[in-house]
Amino acid sequence: MIIDKIENLNIYKNLSDRLAKGIEYINNSDFSKIDLGTYQIEGDDVFAMVQEYNTRKIEDCKLEGHSKYIDIQYLIAGEEHIGLTSKTNQELEVRNDEGDYAFYKGDSTLFKFDQAVFGIFFPDDLHMPCVGLNQISKVRKVVVKVRI
Repeated sequence: MIIDKIENLNIYKNLSDRLAKGIEYINNSDFSKIDLGTYQIEGDDVFAMVQEYNTRKIEDCKLEGHSKYIDIQYLIAGEEHIGLTSKTNQELEVRNDEGDYAFYKGDSTLFKFDQAVFGIFFPDDLHMPCVGLNQISKVRKVVVKVRI
């Protein structure tokens, strides 16, 4: 997993051509003018989901992981905490191979995400988005999915 300042996003373009395309999408998009929805960048290999939701209490959030895609997550507006941990030794609750997600039980470390940071989550990383620690708030986020 990578958690870094948004000004360092371009450093990670060299990890793969597809990841570079996802990073370029974030760099070149004016998200104040983009509606909620899914946007194809390179077919099913690289696409973006612009989402809006309210954060929740931590007990209402789940650790999740993906096996076919890397996530690049960036908050356009608002703030949330995201729980992060390795998939190693975590208890699987539910797996949906068609939807490329699995939910796990386990502990994680919370990191604050806002417009100053981004995260890149690989298949061995579990993340628990949507956590509102001090209050429930509205979040607008882009998640770029990059096929491995």
